Amino acid sequence: MKLLVSACLLGQNVKYDGWNNQIHSELFDKILSKCEVIAFCPEVEGGLSTPRAKAEIKSFDPIKVKTIDNEDVTDAFEKGAQKLLTLCLQENITVALMKSKSPSCGNNLIYNGAFDGTLIEQSGVAVRLLLENGIKVYNEKELTKLDEALNKVS
Repeated sequence: MKLLVSACLLGQNVKYDGWNNQIHSELFDKILSKCEVIAFCPEVEGGLSTPRAKAEIKSFDPIKVKTIDNEDVTDAFEKGAQKLLTLCLQENITVALMKSKSPSCGNNLIYNGAFDGTLIEQSGVAVRLLLENGIKVYNEKELTKLDEALNKVS
């Protein structure tokens, strides 16, 4: 089974600050061993550099993503999300493991747009598009749930 994984979770230095969020756990290694892993960073694929200014979603209708310096980066976020969806559809990817709290990849909680560390119940730009198209999304805090789901289909 193919599993899309946020590139930062695999140790690629694509995070906004130039670092990564690599997961170090036996369960993560077990999950990776039973899947064909495809790494992707929607923000980089949307044209943003690494490192880059921190960004958060400021509004949802219409969607507006701005950096801490008030630069509008909505187009890059939407472009990366569309590239991600296209990849998933072309590769028949139905499950993704994405970075929690990210304005692109967060699936349950993301930052509120005020750059004050407050979380709200929303999904990031890329994850919203995946969910709208029937792709199941987990984050790195849901590895047990992801493993259980993968066991049901394999």
